[in-house]
Formats: sequence, C-alpha cells, structure tokens
Amino acid sequence: MLPRLVATISLAALCVLSAMLTLTSPADAGPFGLLVVFISAYLTFMGMISFFLFGITRLYRMVLAGRKRARPVRPLPFRKAYYYSTVLAAAPVMLIGLQSVRPLGFYEFALVVIFEIVACVYIGRKMA
Repeated sequence: MLPRLVATISLAALCVLSAMLTLTSPADAGPFGLLVVFISAYLTFMGMISFFLFGITRLYRMVLAGRKRARPVRPLPFRKAYYYSTVLAAAPVMLIGLQSVRPLGFYEFALVVIFEIVACVYIGRKMA
C-alpha cells in the first residue's frame, strides 16, 4: 500500500511541478507559487529516491545471490527506504533554497552534507 501511495503522490507532484515551471514565472506565481514549487519538488524527489533505494538494494541482492556470505544480504524494505528518502529529498530543496539567497559555497554545501549524514545515522539507529 505504501509504494502505491508514494508513487501516486510523487507523480501528482511531478505534474504540478512541471505545470508550475512551464506556465508561470516566479514574479507571477508569488510566495504561494514558490511554496508549491518547493513542496512539489520535495515530494517528487522523495518518491524518486524511495524507489531508487528500494530498487538498488533488490538489484544488489540479485547480483550477490549466488555467492556464499557469512551473513545473507537482505534487501532494504520499502518502509525503510521511504524513511531515508524523506531526509535525502530535503537536500536538493535546501540547496536550491540556499542558492536563491546567495551563491553556494563550500561551507553551505558542507553544512547540508553534514545535516544529511546526521539525519541518516539517526534514522539508521532508530530503525535498528
């Protein structure tokens, strides 16, 4: 049920994002339009990253299926991939937001990367 919901929301957000980017300009959209763009971008990235993480772990398991290992490789459940993607999808949106304020430098990029690492470690600890 969760994969269908995520796919539906992501596709709807992608449609809204593409409509907003092609039909309006930032000056015409106003603050609410920019909020819609950022939210729809986040939801689109979240869905793409969820299915990417889920698919990559399945592919990794299929590639290593024939090899003997001390600990078997278990694919990442979709729920866990979804939790990771909620944090990872915030990175592009944060970088776009920071870019709109001033040019991105190493310091800003490093802060976003550190935030992502801390958040992923936190999710990994809570899910274990």
